[in-house]
Formats: sequence, structure tokens, C-alpha cells
Amino acid sequence: NQRDPQPGDLIEIFCVGYQHWAVYIGGGYVVHLTVPTGGVISSGSGPGRDNKKGIVRKNTLKDAVQDCEWKINNLLEDKYIPRDAYVIVKEALRLVGTEHQYHLLGKNCEHFATKLRYGQGESRQ
Repeated sequence: NQRDPQPGDLIEIFCVGYQHWAVYIGGGYVVHLTVPTGGVISSGSGPGRDNKKGIVRKNTLKDAVQDCEWKINNLLEDKYIPRDAYVIVKEALRLVGTEHQYHLLGKNCEHFATKLRYGQGESRQ
């Protein structure tokens, strides 16, 4: 059984064909980098979403996950010391509504989430 997410935890969301990443900020909310596609906001890591503008959104965890599976995955704990939860949440909230260049291999939602948690943006995708 998985523990409840804590502020600053990374949330890995498993959708059909791709994974999406968000940062839990408490109270049932996450902040994540999304990419507009055809008028719909989707998670930023799907196929064909390259060299676009991403928008940082604050959503409930339930809305971000939708029908997908998810887990807490603080994947770089063996490599980096996480920043203080207060700092992660404050920075995440400051970024809500801002646009960022999105690139699948260099600046995706996993880079965004890991940079918030560890101060270093990395992605296995």
C-alpha cells in the first residue's frame, strides 16, 4: 500500500502510451507542466508533443490523473537531496500560469517536476 502524498512529492501518472509527472503541493492539489493540444490541455509527455509551449497548471490530483494509474515516485533520492517542501511548494505556486518551452527530450513534464523537487531537471524519457 502506498502512503498518502506529502507536499513536495513527485507524482508519476501512467496513461496509455506515456507517463506524466506532477508535484504534489498539499490539500489534494498538484502543479504540473501541460501542453495545449487542439484546444485541450493534456499532459506534457505524450507522443508528438515536441517543440511547443507548455503551461504550468494547478489541478486537483484527481483531475490531473483522470482515469490513469499513479504513484509517488521520488526517483532521484539516491542522487540528490530534495529541497525543503516549503520551498518546492512556494516555487511551484509561483510558476502556475507561466509558459515554458516544451521539448520531449529536453524540457518535458518530468524535467519540470524534478527541477522543483531537487533543483536539477532530469528525465528518463
